[in-house]
Amino acid sequence: FHSKMNAIGPDIVGMLRAGLEETACNFEAMVIASEGANFSVGANLMLALMAIQSEEWEEIDLAIRQFQGVNMAIKYSERPVVAAPFGMALGGGCEIPLHAARICAHAELYMGLVEAGVGLVPAAGGCKEMVIRANEALLPGEDVFEALKGVFEQTAFARISTSAEEARRYRFLRPADSISMNRERLVADAKKLALELVRGGCRPARPRSDIKVPGEAGLAKLKMAIHLAREADYITDHDATVARKLAHVLCGGNLSSTNALVTEQYLLDLEREAFLSLCGEKKTQERIAHTLKTGKPLRN
Repeated sequence: FHSKMNAIGPDIVGMLRAGLEETACNFEAMVIASEGANFSVGANLMLALMAIQSEEWEEIDLAIRQFQGVNMAIKYSERPVVAAPFGMALGGGCEIPLHAARICAHAELYMGLVEAGVGLVPAAGGCKEMVIRANEALLPGEDVFEALKGVFEQTAFARISTSAEEARRYRFLRPADSISMNRERLVADAKKLALELVRGGCRPARPRSDIKVPGEAGLAKLKMAIHLAREADYITDHDATVARKLAHVLCGGNLSSTNALVTEQYLLDLEREAFLSLCGEKKTQERIAHTLKTGKPLRN
């Protein structure tokens, strides 16, 4: 990534797509890295705000679809893709590594899905991947809602890991992902991991259609928790609005059956719908503008 603060816009998405095509033709594997102060601070909020203020809803929808599409292309790539996050890997900068075959992270890693801080929800596959990780953590016979509660809390409160080990506890890193102690060796370590995957016969991921979600029953529980948090004045009205949208996505929408099985595309569609609806909220627009101006979140 070479943009300002490695923010993600159409150019980065296009470059990722071109990189995957080049890898498929001429290389054995691909590493996603950068040489800036941080891996990526997330999506380009200035571009997003300009599109929102111009009410270019179709363009925003297309941009989300393209970002989702390239992340899914990373996940389903025939050749292994390794992401090498370090420093801040926030929002979209967190979602890209979540779709890689492996992550080789620097030990000092501030990773998180922070979209709630600007009044949005993760919409490039971040929610979907965290639901899948919650599924992977399920014990035999355990209700998926129990595993999803922690995902909801850390995403709704925009929690950021303070190290790669904490990112592992947050499930941003899987057990097979590696941690590099030396920042200067990070890209070399990621390349080595990528080639090990090639030699080990790493198989590309296949689209999932067996993702468990709690449906309406889980959604009702989260909505009650949001209501109680608002009544106790822990969160603002708009925090509650964003949290309800997030809960809707993580629980798989208004499905009547508990532990229903859904596809990855179904969750991606829910993410996109929630993101677009929140873009139309005046308070979300105020949050984005405030963050761009001050670099700090607005509690409105």
